[in-house]
Amino acid sequence: QVQLVESGGGLVQAGGSLRLSCAASGRTFSSYAVGWFRQAPGMEREFVAGISRSGGITYYADSVKGPFIISRDNAKNTVYLQMNSQKPEDTAVYYCAAAALRLTTAQAMGVPTAYDYWGQGTQVTVYS
Repeated sequence: QVQLVESGGGLVQAGGSLRLSCAASGRTFSSYAVGWFRQAPGMEREFVAGISRSGGITYYADSVKGPFIISRDNAKNTVYLQMNSQKPEDTAVYYCAAAALRLTTAQAMGVPTAYDYWGQGTQVTVYS
């Protein structure tokens, strides 16, 4: 069982930056691939970024490729999402999720049903 807690969300002006954290309980966090997803009001949940168990493989949605950086520190049981050059369209609730399956392709990481555990989400609001 893994419990995930997101933090770091808030209000930011367009062009600014935020860093989200996803802290996990459990000693085997390094056995899980982790993804960040977001959901805006009235929209479906969409994939943002994913990272493999070791952190050696990362994938990003085209809409965030470049300004967003996903990373992990397995010693701290934490995955980060650094969000730079933010736009109003980045406004959403951001969720992290952990998958017991070995996810190493963009297709695999982008599927919400591949993930076994989800955090409660953290709100990010970007204003212009």
